[in-house]
Amino acid sequence: MNEVPQQISLTEAKLGDNVTLTCAIFGSDPRLFYWFKLNFGYMVQTVAKGSFGQISHQFNNSRFSATKVGNVLSLIIRNVSKEDEAMYFCQAGSSFSVSFINGTILAVNDPKTQHKFVTVKIIPDHLGDTIAVQCSLLSKNKNDPDQCPDEDKVHWFKGASESHPGIIYYGSIRNKEDGRCDYSLSKTRTHSSDAGTYYCAVITCGEILFGEGTKVDIRKKWDPVVIVLGMLLALCVIVIFFLLCFVFLTLECTDMEHRDPSFFFTTSRI
Repeated sequence: MNEVPQQISLTEAKLGDNVTLTCAIFGSDPRLFYWFKLNFGYMVQTVAKGSFGQISHQFNNSRFSATKVGNVLSLIIRNVSKEDEAMYFCQAGSSFSVSFINGTILAVNDPKTQHKFVTVKIIPDHLGDTIAVQCSLLSKNKNDPDQCPDEDKVHWFKGASESHPGIIYYGSIRNKEDGRCDYSLSKTRTHSSDAGTYYCAVITCGEILFGEGTKVDIRKKWDPVVIVLGMLLALCVIVIFFLLCFVFLTLECTDMEHRDPSFFFTTSRI
């Protein structure tokens, strides 16, 4: 049985803040551990790595530092900037087997940004039907004709499901008026593996804006055949019950007819 991957968390920070990402490792003390940075459109970068409790390599940036205290790995980013926005992954294990422990999306908010996200909403549906996830981007400048980034700059990804987390690169713009840009993601013929937390990220004005994660639950639709069979089964049980009662009463009446009439009377002598 495959284990369900952990959900990728979201960490928000303001420009210039100090951020600490932690990774708690349970069980035996790992011999090898790594911190990776994955930015949209770029190869994975190794931020820090170590072995036997010692940090042997760190990112070539003085603002980044890694520590290990007990079984807790920490990645410290000082004076965060928009360039630090990315997904950070922690990996640990032995020389023969390593695994990802957790993942975190770091979103850096700039108070001068011209856009902001509103709540992501979903159209819930049953298993086998269509699901639709939507996020909206609001622009402070409603008169800007290029307020909505192109579709190829909108990234959808799922943070947790029965399959491995993955980025989905398709979607569409549904509304592009009054400073509002609505992006939607739809999928037909859904399966149970489509359940999870969906995020949207938009690349605009040299920055990446992350929408709120929305959990999608795929509910199993009742099969009409199953419902009919269940009703027939219940009807059969009821019919059998009444038949048993009828047989029991019939046997009682037959038994009473064949008994000696004197059985029902008693005599007494003085």
